[in-house]
Amino acid sequence: MVSPKRPQLLCFFFSVIILAGCAELAVHDTASLLLPSFRRSEIVGFVAGLGTTFAALPDLVAMLKRRSSKGMNPRMAAIMGVFQIVWVYYGLLIVSRPVILWNIIAVATNFFSVGAYLYYARRER
Repeated sequence: MVSPKRPQLLCFFFSVIILAGCAELAVHDTASLLLPSFRRSEIVGFVAGLGTTFAALPDLVAMLKRRSSKGMNPRMAAIMGVFQIVWVYYGLLIVSRPVILWNIIAVATNFFSVGAYLYYARRER
């Protein structure tokens, strides 16, 4: 009697062999058509970083408009800012312009949020 795991193992084995032979089908990181001095992955990184970097901006803008610290959690912004400093260091290690640029902007945004929170919290006391 054949074990039920044997067909699955054979299927997995042959799938790995087939996929290993498809290296020429992989996406290659070529120069960007728009900006030849950039790699295509850097352009995608800049676009992706745009969204994640400014995700905290609506909270900051709302806090500045209502001139109140209510609804704001400064710990979250401070923790995000600290770890984005680590992301900047990582970007320097891997020499990735998008990682460095967007995380520097995000660090500034998060620490500005913490500063605004402290300012408004002090005024509210």
